[in-house]
Amino acid sequence: MALPYWRLSNFYLFYFASLGALLPYWGLYLKDEGFSALEIGELMALVMATKIISPNIWGWIADHTGKKMTVVRVGSLLSILCFVGVFWAKGYWAMALMMFSFSFFWNATLPQFEAITLNYLHGDSHRYSLIRLWGSIGFIITAATLGPLFEWVSVTHLPGILLGIYIAIFLSSTLVPERQSSVIHHDPLPIMGVIKQPTVIALLVVCFLMQASHGPYYTFFTLYMEEYDYSRTVIGELWALGVIAEVVIFMVMHRLVPKYGLEWLLLFALLITSLRWLLIALFAKSLVVILFAQLIHAASFGIFHAVTITMFHRIFTGKLQGRGQALYSSISFGGGGAFGSYAAGLSWNHFGPASIYLFATLMTVAGYLIALRWLNREVTPNPI
Repeated sequence: MALPYWRLSNFYLFYFASLGALLPYWGLYLKDEGFSALEIGELMALVMATKIISPNIWGWIADHTGKKMTVVRVGSLLSILCFVGVFWAKGYWAMALMMFSFSFFWNATLPQFEAITLNYLHGDSHRYSLIRLWGSIGFIITAATLGPLFEWVSVTHLPGILLGIYIAIFLSSTLVPERQSSVIHHDPLPIMGVIKQPTVIALLVVCFLMQASHGPYYTFFTLYMEEYDYSRTVIGELWALGVIAEVVIFMVMHRLVPKYGLEWLLLFALLITSLRWLLIALFAKSLVVILFAQLIHAASFGIFHAVTITMFHRIFTGKLQGRGQALYSSISFGGGGAFGSYAAGLSWNHFGPASIYLFATLMTVAGYLIALRWLNREVTPNPI
């Protein structure tokens, strides 16, 4: 079957357009609804925490039924039905219930769609970034346009905007045909046999720490910038700039991976991400420094994500693909993201806004040291 490039790209466009609305502005919406910084951190951590459980449950179903796109469609539809509850959710526990139920289904979709995309690419998995960049474009569109919009209208319009995007995600999922792995694997190694390898354990820990360092960014960057009197228009442009840098790196990743190798690129991403968080912590008043720090998003997300998703695709093969991508999502974006968001809320409350990025710096430095010690650059996972 030919690569359905535009159908795959269309799903990424809308999926990450929703993140471009959710991540920069949901904290503003919750603040407008009267929630404290600690409560915002807890609610966002709840969304991340469902990624620990949800992708693995749905990944098991997808692997055993072979219906990954069915999982994507069902998850997309049920997430819409749960998100509608936001229009009636009043108070902390009602909001928590809505966000938990919505994210349980929403977080089921992306890992399976990633597996579908990589199955279509087969031996050309390094070309993944050329499809994924459309997700970044979707993020840029919403992040850059909603900032100026919320200068003129109330942020209370955000749920309606998100609902429209979630409907578009579901509709785009109906256009993508099912795609099975074209490689037959006999007597595959049980998944725990793969996970228990020291290199795989180290990779999981590194992914956890990297996404924990992004918790303060995804949950509090907009509120943090407002502390230093940046307008919502400028803040939206800063979010967009980071993802523009990500798009540029996605466009060249298919050349960088063969040239430098996955492990060296991973180490580079961890090291320069440490610099990014340190700059944001210490020089938030300087727009020039913040602009430079946002450009580093090319490495902190772009390079890191493209490298790690390829690593997991090569390590978890055949019938383990769905659970492999689910494991990546649950450990990094789930466990790491939840820990980072919750810890950032606590740190903001007790030590002040800048402390959350010093915490992020420590996470990435620890990840770099673990990767340097345990990810043996001479042992590259076997390609499919």
